[in-house]
Amino acid sequence: MKSYVLTVSCKSTRGIVAAISNYLADQGCNIVDSSQFDDLDTGKFFMRVSFISEEGVGAEALVEGFKPVAGKFAMDAELHDATKRMKVLLMVSRFGHCLNDLLYRWKIGALPIDIVGVVSNHFDYQKVVVNHDIPFHHIRVTKENKPQAEAQLLDLAEQSGTELIVLARYMQVLSDAMCRKMSGRIINIHHSFLPSFKGANPYKQAYERGVKLIGATAHYVTADLDEGPIIEQDTVRVTHAQSAEDYVSMGRDVESQVLARAIHAHIHHRTFINGNRTVVFPASPGSYASERMG
Repeated sequence: MKSYVLTVSCKSTRGIVAAISNYLADQGCNIVDSSQFDDLDTGKFFMRVSFISEEGVGAEALVEGFKPVAGKFAMDAELHDATKRMKVLLMVSRFGHCLNDLLYRWKIGALPIDIVGVVSNHFDYQKVVVNHDIPFHHIRVTKENKPQAEAQLLDLAEQSGTELIVLARYMQVLSDAMCRKMSGRIINIHHSFLPSFKGANPYKQAYERGVKLIGATAHYVTADLDEGPIIEQDTVRVTHAQSAEDYVSMGRDVESQVLARAIHAHIHHRTFINGNRTVVFPASPGSYASERMG
């Protein structure tokens, strides 16, 4: 029996859930998990359905048979093979805590992805990456060669079949053109609880302001720097007795956990971009153990 995930977004109206459920039942499919959300502000409807094809109906037949339902409600619908691992390209500069965390989770099977390579504008983590039998690509970036460097990156993504790019503390700003081309397929971890303390050295800003909570934000990358739709956030409590260095150390742990959770949500097709925001459905019971981390 094959497992699939159906994701749907469309204008909210009566009968959508019934139509989807009836179609899957008619095709000999059993729903094992379902989440839905009506955005009353925008009038949009979002749904994620995990199901098993008990009578062996394949993906092509399911997609073809669903077209009348999708057409009736003007749906944006996608069918995903639940067993297929997403191809992910990681990018890093000189801070390696998120990269090391992701590599560890991937190695023990807690992060079910295919890492097609690691790109860096430095050589600091070349040995770490190669020791994991993962291709390492050094792409030097300067003001003069930035267009050529991005062209090289895009070529690498296309050649490797990359479905998701993860900026694991990659400290170069991507161009507007690349953000548009890879819209909804680049996740960044920002070392701050956005939208506060944006820009350079947010932990120092937080320390100087005497904050009691610091955090991290994982978001989709857009042309607006650090303002893309937020996927995941978390915080940790700090006190007056801790230093700016303590903030950095504690912040690194939060960054690693937040980024990993955001990636999990994306690769399990639990995220929907909703204008400047996201709809993120909770992990299904069957995948709770592998998706609940930190």
